[in-house]
Amino acid sequence: MGHEGNVIQELMTDHREVEGLFEQIGNQAADAATRRDLADQLTMELVRHSVAEEQHLYPAVRRYVDGGDDLADKEIADHSEVERLLKELEGCQPDDARFDMLIAQLKSSVTAHVRDEEDRLFRLLAEACPAEALHELGDKVRAAKKTAPTRPHPAAPDTPPLNKLLAPGAGMVDRFRDMLTGRGKQG
Repeated sequence: MGHEGNVIQELMTDHREVEGLFEQIGNQAADAATRRDLADQLTMELVRHSVAEEQHLYPAVRRYVDGGDDLADKEIADHSEVERLLKELEGCQPDDARFDMLIAQLKSSVTAHVRDEEDRLFRLLAEACPAEALHELGDKVRAAKKTAPTRPHPAAPDTPPLNKLLAPGAGMVDRFRDMLTGRGKQG
């Protein structure tokens, strides 16, 4: 799937990729080293996606959608729960009994969050936001994901302006750590 189009198309592409990663993790043997690699890839994708939404999608929801503040606050709370689970998963090996429990909790939380965004939030935003603004937001989200952190940082700010100021620095440190450790390199 290509990453292009407006913000809704971009984020839905991310959602399908995350669903695919959950499926791949479920298809691996319990002790497979591949499960750790897939869990790391899942974490990287979810963190980048969440940071981009918090920087660009939710401010647009607050601006354009009636009741947008409450919607955005609920979605950010969902992200906080997912990030807490990702942080716990980060320190867990695939042969640990908690690994499968954490993956199941994460999948449940992410699935509910995705369903809520796709069934409600995206529809409301599409109705209220000009098409050109949706396309600009797609570009901004793609750019944000390139500099976003790749590891969970539950204590980091999740609303502008601090999240936009601090996320690129954390992202640079995370990518450097990933390079040194080989994290996120499939194959």
